[in-house]
Amino acid sequence: MVAYGILVISAVLYAMGIVAQSVAARRAEHRPGTSLGLLARLATDRLYVLGFAGQAGGFAFAFFARESLPLYLVQTASCSAIGLATVFGVVALKWRIRMIEGAALTVMTAGLIVLAGSSQPSVAEDLSPGTVLVLSAVLIGAAMATTRTSRLDTFLVPAVVSGVSFAVVAIISRALAHQEVLSLPANPLTWMMLAAAVVGQASMAAALQRGLATTVVAIAEATTIALSSVAGLTVLGDRVAAGSGSWVVLGLAAVVAGVLVLGSHARSTTFAPGVTGKTA
Repeated sequence: MVAYGILVISAVLYAMGIVAQSVAARRAEHRPGTSLGLLARLATDRLYVLGFAGQAGGFAFAFFARESLPLYLVQTASCSAIGLATVFGVVALKWRIRMIEGAALTVMTAGLIVLAGSSQPSVAEDLSPGTVLVLSAVLIGAAMATTRTSRLDTFLVPAVVSGVSFAVVAIISRALAHQEVLSLPANPLTWMMLAAAVVGQASMAAALQRGLATTVVAIAEATTIALSSVAGLTVLGDRVAAGSGSWVVLGLAAVVAGVLVLGSHARSTTFAPGVTGKTA
């Protein structure tokens, strides 16, 4: 039960980070250059740093949850941060929630309950050399794509690249979570994981500057969930409770659908500075 509590804390911190980072990114000055340049400018913004701290805290708690919980559950719980961000806006910032958004939140909650009931705790298997090679190639491709996102007007590409990068983070962290903390700095996979996190943050910053926060996060999270869940079940040895395979598929579909609905129905005022109306 402790691991499930850690997972809840992680989702709350992620939600705080979404709100803070999106406001900071959208008010940042547009300049020619790469997404890494934008990330460097945002690093001087206190609000963005606060949002990053929330993201980092959420990742830290999710990392410890991955020690015993499967990726499909941890990633969908982290994905619920977009729903928590909406709830935070309704309660604290007086946003108005529409019927379809309320329905999406309900579907997401139901999906998480199904996944929690269908999951079976386990320690992840170590990554094989072949898997590490594939992850390295994916990360290099994502980094190359990130350097080119500043030339695009759409948020879709950087949002997907961010989701792919964070999937790499999730997969590696699941494999590292059961190891001794003091041994992590000496493990090359730790640095690969951190590099993937930087690429993901840079792509996310570029996407948030071009699109609505909920839409951007929805696309990124859906990408991360799909890739990491498949990897968890196929190469990391994640387990499903006996007879619950179809329920896991249903739960994953419900959470992803809820997130995408929330993102696609976000209004143009989402997390814009100075706005007090409905924004998610």
